[in-house]
Amino acid sequence: MRSAVLDIGSNSAQLQVVDVASGAPPLPVHAVKEPTRLGEELQADGSLSERGAHRVAAAVRRTVEAAGRLEVELLYPFITAAIRDATNRSDVLDLIEVESGIRPQYLSGEEEARLTYFAAHRWYGWSSGHLLLIDIGGGSMELALGRDVEPDLAVSLPLGAGRLTRSHLNGDPPGRSELKGLRQHVRDTLSEVLDRLRWEGNPRRVVGTSKTFKQLARVAGAAPRRRGPFVKRELSLADLRDQIPRLTDVNTRKRAELKGISRPRAGQIVAGALTAEATMSALDVISVEICPWALREGVLLHHLEAHSATPELPLRALSRTAFASKGEKNDGVTARGTVTALPARRGPPA
Repeated sequence: MRSAVLDIGSNSAQLQVVDVASGAPPLPVHAVKEPTRLGEELQADGSLSERGAHRVAAAVRRTVEAAGRLEVELLYPFITAAIRDATNRSDVLDLIEVESGIRPQYLSGEEEARLTYFAAHRWYGWSSGHLLLIDIGGGSMELALGRDVEPDLAVSLPLGAGRLTRSHLNGDPPGRSELKGLRQHVRDTLSEVLDRLRWEGNPRRVVGTSKTFKQLARVAGAAPRRRGPFVKRELSLADLRDQIPRLTDVNTRKRAELKGISRPRAGQIVAGALTAEATMSALDVISVEICPWALREGVLLHHLEAHSATPELPLRALSRTAFASKGEKNDGVTARGTVTALPARRGPPA
């Protein structure tokens, strides 16, 4: 069955399409990305601007249309912190539903941490051991620690790279006092969970997920993405510290010229780097492995293992008839998330 995850985040709406088969890894067969750039649309009262709401609604519409063309049969659409934490979240979701015919669901920060850990644990399999996960997104940072398929500890902190850029870094490049203030803020926020993390014991393996870690590792010399997901990539604390001056001493335009740094993320990579450095230092982490799988894969893996002993997924799938009908009833299905069985796809997509 062809399934897809639609991850609507602060930088883009990303559709990841896989052909689901029992026992097979959820490697994407198609990927569609539409820019949202929500970080620049957050207003002083915590709401998203009207322009930002219309931009994300249009991005979702285009990805949903792509899902229809690619003959996706089950779609899992969800929002992350950028919209979830907005004070006008319901209004934004209403607009998305009017524009695209679907109403995305949302996960709590803890659920995001749990599902991302689930994906990382599956990637490393039995060799994962006592696993610590660090995921730095645009609006939040997730930490999870455990030995088994479910983490013993899963937390979400308001330490996303986009959020911290808006709250602490006004200069381009940022000044020394701004950098010092951001580092202190990260350390202060981490202090809320450090004792519990240390009480759980030292992890055997530490992994970093999200574009922040992938781009920082690339700047530090890791293999490029074109080498594929099975090439081992790491980011050491020493290498990260060596690279931070290259990021902080230049403006956004110059940062975007560095290998591995994408233009949309060049403005927030400094905050991401300082958060990664402070977190690794506080947790006595010498190096992190870059895990190719993260939240989107976690959602798909939960679907694949729906009949196993794993906990129930807090997201419902939309059948193709649901998201293709733009909200109209079709065979008893609406765009609010009921799952129905569809005929098997025949032949490749047109």
